[in-house]
Amino acid sequence: MAHIASVAKSAPVTKVAKPLLSVTNNEARRRVLNLYRSWWREIPHTIESHALDMTVKQGRSKVREMFELNRNVKDIRVIDMLVVKGTLELEETHQMWKQKTHVLKYFQEELKPKQRDFMQRFYEGYD
Repeated sequence: MAHIASVAKSAPVTKVAKPLLSVTNNEARRRVLNLYRSWWREIPHTIESHALDMTVKQGRSKVREMFELNRNVKDIRVIDMLVVKGTLELEETHQMWKQKTHVLKYFQEELKPKQRDFMQRFYEGYD
């Protein structure tokens, strides 16, 4: 029994997570840039095929904004997961599996929530 306890203490158990797609940061960066270029080329086709009321410049600026949201992600596995999701979104948009309303969700103006104090919530019926 003492032998088992000493072996367990001496050999720490570590598990190394396997990468999804990329092994290095440079490879993950290359995948992100390729996805960005693919979206950049797809924007004119998407605007035309979905009959969106916007310019190509507006569409491309939104693509850049969406990529900028995840700029600070450093974990290679998370980057790979985001690239896979972005690739699926690109394919769904290109194949027109997404309808116009699905595409327009990306272009909604996000309203900042109003600061509410206790009295405003009380008058609205919340605690």
